[in-house]
Amino acid sequence: MMEVWQQDWAAKWAVYSPDKIAIREHERDRTCTYSQLNRLGNRLVHYLRSEYNLQKGDRVAILAEFSIEYIIAFSAAQKAGIILVPLNYRLASAEIGYLLHDSAPALLIVEEKFAHILPDVSVPVISIGELEGILNPDLLLPEDNAVALAPLFEDDPVFILYTSGTTGFPKGALYTHKMLFWNSINTAISLIINTESRTINVMPPFHTGGWNVLVTPFLHHGAYVCLLKKFEAGIALGLLQRERCTIFMGVPTILQMIARDPGFEKADFPDMIYLIVGGEPMPIPLIEQWHAKKVPVRQGYGMTEVGPNLTSLHQNDAIRKKGSIGRPNFYVQTRIVDSNGQDQPPGGAPGELWLRGPMVMPGYWNNPDASNAAFSGDGWFRTGDELYQDDEGYLFVVDRIKNMYKSGGENVYPAEIERVLVQFPGVAEVAVTGVPDEKWGEVGKAFVVMQKDAPFDPQALSDFCREKLARFKVPKYFQPMESLPKTDSGKINRNQLKKS
Repeated sequence: MMEVWQQDWAAKWAVYSPDKIAIREHERDRTCTYSQLNRLGNRLVHYLRSEYNLQKGDRVAILAEFSIEYIIAFSAAQKAGIILVPLNYRLASAEIGYLLHDSAPALLIVEEKFAHILPDVSVPVISIGELEGILNPDLLLPEDNAVALAPLFEDDPVFILYTSGTTGFPKGALYTHKMLFWNSINTAISLIINTESRTINVMPPFHTGGWNVLVTPFLHHGAYVCLLKKFEAGIALGLLQRERCTIFMGVPTILQMIARDPGFEKADFPDMIYLIVGGEPMPIPLIEQWHAKKVPVRQGYGMTEVGPNLTSLHQNDAIRKKGSIGRPNFYVQTRIVDSNGQDQPPGGAPGELWLRGPMVMPGYWNNPDASNAAFSGDGWFRTGDELYQDDEGYLFVVDRIKNMYKSGGENVYPAEIERVLVQFPGVAEVAVTGVPDEKWGEVGKAFVVMQKDAPFDPQALSDFCREKLARFKVPKYFQPMESLPKTDSGKINRNQLKKS
């Protein structure tokens, strides 16, 4: 296995562009130059090694919104070989407890506003406020000098990114230093990213999209990122203009909310090369709204386990190839394989999308069964998505990953919700599907079979879900059923449910 060459991006840019601002934190109007990012990253490595004896491969879980300190932790991870475990602060306490148990971190960093959802833990905990004091940029300390870099190899992880699974239990995708590098290369070849690039990031740090669609490629290329902790359409609209953004990434729900803001009509984006859209297809009327503002739209496809920047639909094809995810990026190999294991050519029948390349994960954390199931015998990653390729080589998604649906850009897996609902007293059977929603794209609908004489109370079911699940996972609708439709093999017929 090859050793990672020049893993320390901050150190390089501290030489090339020391005074250039790398990160701006909008809410507090704080900035961090590449020189500061490097020396504070060094300081954090010294601190973690001396105070907690952290070594290469140790996990540091973080329950916080994006901040300058979070980005410094990423720089420290590159230098020291520690593994960051971003935790989803929208989850319930029990869900966070599962992630902590599974990842077994040596240290937990918590933003004070989320302390109330933290379960009892035996791991050492420090707050973001404490970390901010430790990383005070106004201090010049001996610990800011260069540190001994950990010897890193290409399959060593820099993140464990948890993605919900069809079994109802999250899986930790091992996001490696090799993936980090090649995703950045694929992104920069597909898009226009260089030292002059500027963006605002409204995506959360617990998604691969928050880190790896634009933030890490931008840090790799010495560009500028403005962090917005919480998405608000009016604020984002203003920042896109004031920050002279060249590229912006959002899911269609976000872009729709910006376009509906009263200030959009008079907005002007002279520096914007294009929007990057992922998560789900963007409606044609919305594409046309942004095109009318002279902002082209680039749509694509990605996964936590691979990339995530895997395909791109050129802005000139946004309307002509409506619904397409485009064509594979430069260093991405694809196959479309039918149920008999036969490759489907352009213009052929749909099949499962298989992927191979340097941007594919080596497997899931502490889960060899799931890792083995994710790959074919000859090393191709099996996405679980059904696609077809048209005669010109453009890819189209036919069905979602198994039964997953998207709500406001969030992946929602019915099995997670079903596992909770069957614990409710009186519930005999339940199935959850995604249904269209004007605001969120899709929301959950639960079909519930109650035991004999047990009352059906949708509000009680909703309240029960809210105690155990993140809000975006709680079904919007609950429908009583005498029985659930089944296929000949006895499985729940979800296609029939979607027509109910």
